[in-house]
Amino acid sequence: MHPAFSVIFLTTLIGAAQGMFMALVTGQVYSMANLLEPQDNVTFYFAGSMITLVLLGGGLAAAVFHLGKPSYFLTRAWRGVTQWWTSWLSRELIALPAFMLLVALYGVVHYMGWTSPLFVIKGVIPVDISLIIGTLGVLMAIVLYVCTAMIYVSLRFLQEWHSSLTVANFILFGLASGFTLTAAFSAWSGVDLVGFYGTWAVVFTMLAAITRGFSMLRNRRIKHKSTMRSALGIRHTKITQRSMGFMGGSFNTREYFHGKSNATLESVRLFFMACVFALPVALLAASNAMESEYLPILAFLLQYIGLLAERWYFFAEAKHPQNLYYQTVG
Repeated sequence: MHPAFSVIFLTTLIGAAQGMFMALVTGQVYSMANLLEPQDNVTFYFAGSMITLVLLGGGLAAAVFHLGKPSYFLTRAWRGVTQWWTSWLSRELIALPAFMLLVALYGVVHYMGWTSPLFVIKGVIPVDISLIIGTLGVLMAIVLYVCTAMIYVSLRFLQEWHSSLTVANFILFGLASGFTLTAAFSAWSGVDLVGFYGTWAVVFTMLAAITRGFSMLRNRRIKHKSTMRSALGIRHTKITQRSMGFMGGSFNTREYFHGKSNATLESVRLFFMACVFALPVALLAASNAMESEYLPILAFLLQYIGLLAERWYFFAEAKHPQNLYYQTVG
């Protein structure tokens, strides 16, 4: 498949935003259970929520530019949600603004200081309205992860995507980048939670490395159902394509094939494996040892660049069956 950078930015930005919000709520639960020091409502939870909203807004803007005519978004966007009972894309279009609303409410509640406990669970965890909204936001973040991933999993003819590993990878990559971002945010704001969020970020990064490794191994071993024989309807054992039927390119050749060499694909794969997995883990471990406020920020920047490359590779490694018709210009 041809990687569309608008979709690459959409999925990586909202994935990191979802992970960051889940990190914020996790930290709040730990602090309410007296496992962490409580943090300031405005400088940490509100500011963190605003960063999450900026990332979500950036992802939404990228999605608009993916449209053939972005101007249609304002007038025809409502049509995208009308097929919610059959389309995962429609479900994503519903889940994304719902999640943004919950993130905004979470930030406003902390900004206004409406955090008086409503009740206490087992005499240990005081529950306020922000925690209720945060819990709903975490559930919606999970729903959004699933909806985004299922857009690709549901395409049975793209066998590289049609796997439960795709869902696992979308979730774990989002959590890894989100917790790394929150560790960087903690370091930047002077909050003593870099070690807490950094440890979770390392855990999620390692889990993502495992599931992505299994995914790449699976994809290398796929026996594709479509072949040149099935594509052309010819049963001859030796078929060689000399021409695609026309002399120039077309929508099919542009949108369903990346046009890069195998060497380029291998280079991108090695690059994202280093930037997404190895380097962030090393930098986060070093930041704990050196108590550096800059290394977590560098870890997130490198990991996000690596995620852009990983998502490009995710699209490029999917082999669309229609490319069996268009292998050679002639």
